[in-house]
Amino acid sequence: MLSIDGVTDLWDQLFGAQPDPPGMLVLLTAVAGFLAVAIRPVWRVARNAVTIAHEGGHALFALVTGRKLRGIRLEFDTSGLTLSAGRPTGFGMILTLLGGYIAPSLVGLLGAWLLGGNRITLLLWLAVVLLLLMLINIRNLFGVISLLVTGAIVFAVSWYAEPDVQAAFAYAGVWFLLFGGIRPVFELQSLRSRGRMRDSDPDQLARLTHLPALFWVTVFLAVNVAALLAGAFLLAGQWITEFGLPV
Repeated sequence: MLSIDGVTDLWDQLFGAQPDPPGMLVLLTAVAGFLAVAIRPVWRVARNAVTIAHEGGHALFALVTGRKLRGIRLEFDTSGLTLSAGRPTGFGMILTLLGGYIAPSLVGLLGAWLLGGNRITLLLWLAVVLLLLMLINIRNLFGVISLLVTGAIVFAVSWYAEPDVQAAFAYAGVWFLLFGGIRPVFELQSLRSRGRMRDSDPDQLARLTHLPALFWVTVFLAVNVAALLAGAFLLAGQWITEFGLPV
């Protein structure tokens, strides 16, 4: 059992602020996050993390709006499916559909806010908790393996890695989500323009709201670009200060 001192140390480790990372680390992790999205072979693998956030967004909005979550599937081709029960129309269904494509960027923005306060360990532990909560609702083997592997990596870094490694991992992950939230929107519209994915999230939103699907694609893109800009400002603040650049 943990002693009181042990609990106090764990609490301080979790909620305490870590030292400011070097400005060059922030810059290099931004480049790494961008390249992971821009380079196709890397993106094909790394996109699984975006899919996890995407389906997690559907699930969270479904629960928040009072819908009953039926299950989540994550597939090897980086696609996914979240099933929920409730009214097939109305505000809850609209928010549930809206949540998927904006979730990775919003998660990235939340991560940027935590990193802006140097809460690196807290960010990593929150990621582990969210992955475990999502694991409860996974309904296929690949999804279970994907979440277990991802969660194990994040936990290992948060528990065993040195502070500078934790910082590099956390910053790279957040930059990746901020950049990675944008590319799927373009991929979605590219498929739609070729007559594929006719039952995509924006097409379902169009049927529910009587607004064009392209309007919802634009909403996804606008939210994600805004999250990238806001997140970049939060993450780059220390780098700007370190190099004496005006804010």
